[in-house]
Amino acid sequence: MQMLLPTKLRQSLVRWLALGLLTSLLSACGYNEIQVKDEAVKAAWSEVINQYQRRADLVPNLVNTVKGYASHEQTTLTDVINARAKATSITVTPETLNDPEAFKRFQQAQGELSGALSRLMAVSENYPNLKADGLFRDLQSQLEGTENRITVARNRFIQAVQDYNVYVRQFPNNLTAKMFGYSTKPNFTVDNEKAISTAPAVKF
Repeated sequence: MQMLLPTKLRQSLVRWLALGLLTSLLSACGYNEIQVKDEAVKAAWSEVINQYQRRADLVPNLVNTVKGYASHEQTTLTDVINARAKATSITVTPETLNDPEAFKRFQQAQGELSGALSRLMAVSENYPNLKADGLFRDLQSQLEGTENRITVARNRFIQAVQDYNVYVRQFPNNLTAKMFGYSTKPNFTVDNEKAISTAPAVKF
């Protein structure tokens, strides 16, 4: 004679089996890996933002130092100030990673600031006393280091996004991604790549 399990025990076993099956299915269809790759993109993006913020924080001191020696270069100084204001006025949230237009605006603003800083560094070549100023030399060095960090952080972000995008477009992961609302993320584009990847020339 077969022993029947109590109803509550049977229901509990069924629930655990269903949960195990669901977990297995989600894991097999790429859900967990999508989470890992999505978090990797967010972490890489945070580092990009940190480095761009570091650069923005250098700008006021750099502008003030140049102004002390080349106050009549008002157009160049104003361009840098305006570009910094535009770059820092863009609200950057995790949702920016899912909005190609917002991402493009952010990229353009950072590219404009890179260009304005390059012109400011070029102006400094005409002022030997400015180039000899210890504070200016220190700021130049910090700017060069920050631009290098931006390049590294941006490259890591590009790789993380590429890895994520390829994964969510593959079958059957694309079905899982669609089911849970995950789509490909925008990346840095070729249009502005030259502007944002060219560090301001730092010459001593």
